[in-house]
Amino acid sequence: MTLLQKRRIALGSLFFIAGLCFASWASRIPDIQVKFNLSEAQLGTLLLGLPVGSLVALPLAGWAVHKFGSRTVILVSSIGYMTFLPLIGFSTSILMLVPVIMVFGMIGNMMNISLNTQALALEDSYGRSILASFHGLWSLAGFTGAGIGAGMIYFDILPKFHYLFIALIVALTILTSKTFLINESRTGGGGGLVLRKPDDLLLRIGMIAFLGMLAEGCMFDWSGVYFKKVVEIEPGLVALGYVTFMGAMASGRFVTDRIINKIGKIKMLRFSGTLIFLGLTLSVIFPLPVAATIGFLMVGFGVASIIPIAYSTAGRSKLYSPGVALAMVSTISFFGFLLGPPLIGYIAELFDLKVSFTLIAITGLGIAILSSVRLRVFTNEKIQ
Repeated sequence: MTLLQKRRIALGSLFFIAGLCFASWASRIPDIQVKFNLSEAQLGTLLLGLPVGSLVALPLAGWAVHKFGSRTVILVSSIGYMTFLPLIGFSTSILMLVPVIMVFGMIGNMMNISLNTQALALEDSYGRSILASFHGLWSLAGFTGAGIGAGMIYFDILPKFHYLFIALIVALTILTSKTFLINESRTGGGGGLVLRKPDDLLLRIGMIAFLGMLAEGCMFDWSGVYFKKVVEIEPGLVALGYVTFMGAMASGRFVTDRIINKIGKIKMLRFSGTLIFLGLTLSVIFPLPVAATIGFLMVGFGVASIIPIAYSTAGRSKLYSPGVALAMVSTISFFGFLLGPPLIGYIAELFDLKVSFTLIAITGLGIAILSSVRLRVFTNEKIQ
């Protein structure tokens, strides 16, 4: 096995544990609600701590990666992840739990930016696109974490012991992977602590990522509801839409790099946006189990490539260091992820879910258009 292959396996394992930590936390949210006797509204307020922490961490993450290098930030944030995950389980009051969850969200985004910066350095060494496969491992970890969580719940194991088990896996992964992480050069590009105004390239790719995350966030939160209320599928198959979407997105990320290396990133973005548009349109026009399942499958494959391409492009900015550029694009796209789910709810309240999903279908059309006009924006970065 070559050194590059060892580096790829090591980094892939760290992407995996990042997804595993997040999925492990999410799998026990109902238990956290019961433990603290929270109402639905109180739980919703508590869960806001995670995105708030993530948002606060974005400018800090870009600065830290530029200042100390992605390897250092990966190691520090992964240790933080394995520390604060069990602290969620060991929290004895809401006053303790809220700041722990906020810090957990901050650490998660620090890890996200540093892992993707490291992946870009490794991608440069390979000389071809490999970033999407790392995102595929993160998605695969989501399934794994959900499965472990289901097993822990079945055997009635408390969240704190579940989280300690995950922390042990994280610790072992850090010990076996740290040797192979790259100490990448940190010279060149702006690296200030505060987020700056994006240039035309980062603004364009940020808008594409925003639309992709808008669609992704909606599919995460509303797939089951759509299949229940619009498709009117039998109760035992309500989760079919969500599972189909997630499976297609995860598997799609393992083949995205191969397609990108053949047709280029611009054409892949156009194709992905078109898939999102057609998949959601199919699901709206023909809200039948088979047609909607095929539509959600198309959306999953379409969404799979958007963020990997956006990060890969942003990390090669000529004006900013990779960490800062990734933080800029992440900030723009992050608002899409937050805005999407409530937007679906508000529109559905005024009209219905079919209208909501029709409007989300337009995000795919927007991605295709933004990847087809004023292509000189992309000329400074070889993504065509």
